[in-house]
Amino acid sequence: MDFSVVAVAREDDSPVEEPLRVAVAADRLGYREVWAGEGPTWDSFVLAAAIGRATERVALTAGPVAVSVREPFGIARGAASVAAVTGRPVGVALGTSSKRVVEGVHGVPRVRPAAAMEASAAALRVFLYGEPGEPIVPGSVFPRRLPPPGGPLTVAAFGDRAIATAATHSDRMLLDLVSPDQVRTLRAKLTAAAERAGRTPPTLASWLPAAVDPDPESLAQVLRSVAGYLTVPGYSDMFEAAGFGEAVELARTGADSGTLVRALPAAAAGTVGLVGDLDAVRARVAEYADAGLDEIALVPATAGDPGGERTLTAFRRAW
Repeated sequence: MDFSVVAVAREDDSPVEEPLRVAVAADRLGYREVWAGEGPTWDSFVLAAAIGRATERVALTAGPVAVSVREPFGIARGAASVAAVTGRPVGVALGTSSKRVVEGVHGVPRVRPAAAMEASAAALRVFLYGEPGEPIVPGSVFPRRLPPPGGPLTVAAFGDRAIATAATHSDRMLLDLVSPDQVRTLRAKLTAAAERAGRTPPTLASWLPAAVDPDPESLAQVLRSVAGYLTVPGYSDMFEAAGFGEAVELARTGADSGTLVRALPAAAAGTVGLVGDLDAVRARVAEYADAGLDEIALVPATAGDPGGERTLTAFRRAW
């Protein structure tokens, strides 16, 4: 199993500078890659550049960036710019984001997101790998001046059409907050889609919340991330089957995050994450590996554990 680290994932109330602390800890501990997620607070390319300047060696991936908000050339230019100023390989992750973010924050319509993802991934296969001196885009009079960013193209996928896009165009497919059973199902779909596309399947990674020997603050932070998925199709059934039907019903009534966290038992954190003592976490990692996951991108709980230091250190010592 390969491990990387997510500096910032979902929007929460942690200090705005926390992603830099996470990234610095990951670099010092020897993790190979840090993801700079994007949301209402952070621009992923600016954050990736800041991480590159604050660290020594770690590779960078920007995103997932929302394909309804950012056009393909701008994404490729952003990655190449970060690579140029940091001297590191920089990858790009694409996602469709949510209507709440795309329309509620950016004020643009989220229309046919699966089609937008497919078009963006196809274009980026060209834009990310062009060499200096070539037209900056096909047919342009402007020459490309920056070298290619050198990192992988990742597609965040869950639905069948997004999986087909990942299988056809990406180097890596990304899942978010999934159980081992979901990994097994989605791995099979990815393999089948890659066979149809005549490609070797891309590697399969997942962002997973992580907290080794969590204190109450860390546990509550993980449960807040779980609460946001209680009514998402494909997740609600899983949580109901795991015995958390009461919390799912509360979420469907529009209950706030605090109410949902109080309704979720501590065991819910381990349904789609790596939470508990080291023995429990080791066993859970083995389940994910057996299900077909190639890489775990650790989303360390930082409440009660600044920079995720305790959790990231425990993982480096154990693997």
